[in-house]
Amino acid sequence: MALLSDLVNLNLSDSTEKVIAEYIWIGGSGMDLRSKAKTLSGPVDDPKKLPKWNYDGSSTGQAPGKDSEVIIYPQAIFKDPFRRGNNILVMCDCYTPAGEPIPTNKRHNAAKIFSHPNVVGEEPWYGIEQEYTLLQKEVKWPIGWPVGGYPGPQGPYYCGIGADKAFGRDIVDAHYKACLYAGINISGINGEVMPGQWEFQVGPAVGISAGDELWVARYLLERITEIAGVVLSFDPKPIQGDWNGAGAHTNYSTKSTRNEGGYEVIKKAIEKLGLRHKEHIAAYGEGNERRLTGRHETADINTFTWGVANRGASIRVGRDTEKEGKGYFEDRRPASNMDPYTVTAMIAETTILWKP
Repeated sequence: MALLSDLVNLNLSDSTEKVIAEYIWIGGSGMDLRSKAKTLSGPVDDPKKLPKWNYDGSSTGQAPGKDSEVIIYPQAIFKDPFRRGNNILVMCDCYTPAGEPIPTNKRHNAAKIFSHPNVVGEEPWYGIEQEYTLLQKEVKWPIGWPVGGYPGPQGPYYCGIGADKAFGRDIVDAHYKACLYAGINISGINGEVMPGQWEFQVGPAVGISAGDELWVARYLLERITEIAGVVLSFDPKPIQGDWNGAGAHTNYSTKSTRNEGGYEVIKKAIEKLGLRHKEHIAAYGEGNERRLTGRHETADINTFTWGVANRGASIRVGRDTEKEGKGYFEDRRPASNMDPYTVTAMIAETTILWKP
């Protein structure tokens, strides 16, 4: 008698050329990931060769019931670490039947910015530090915390080890390996300052691929927490009080900043970011005002500052970049629940295309 796990782990290539494609898209809240699967006649490695599909947008808050069809366009393919074999994950974006991007489709505008010749010529690289919190399913309280109570103060948990300091490492490691298997350029993980909070980094990734890879990495993490019976939170300040919030620090460089004389280019880019501070903050995630207080390694939400090695600034420049006179900088303002398509494209638009 076969066990359920035996059937889940069946290797389809033993008996058929058909493969399963899991189509992934972003739902109506702008943060809820949705997915459904379809059978393909054989392996596919180019999203342009995949069929478009549709879903009921009235059930995701993206269309009225009387005209509910939303069309999903395949945009990027990743290997599926759950089904394995030739099965794939497909990151999609969403359109009306007439071919217009729906309001929650942030990828469409980002792709336009990243295809601008001036942006293409600068080859923007991104490294995104995605922080998140793992919560107990029944009580929505961080894992490792006493129900209704608090652990000891922050200090021993950042990059900590031990059963009284690191909670959820099996989930974190499973996610790390799943991302590598999928073909996501995940560059590391670490435990964060607040217990039950972790971080993974995606990058360096060029242009639109940074958004595709971060969204699929988020998808994998939520699927893994589903298996583990743990709730995943991207709330930028999950616990009020003397506890760190959760951000998505975005590291950025261009061909000009990476070449000789790049430090002067960085300073001009930061000046432009400062002039558009309010517009960026408005697009950097909901609830960010609870996180950007000027405490817990943040700058105040209403104030734009930058500094070398300053984790209390809006923009941080690394010591190595200052010393070498070229490199990258880090925008520390984005919240953990930001849309990476919006943030990466906006940084490129402001620093490369925008004329003050």
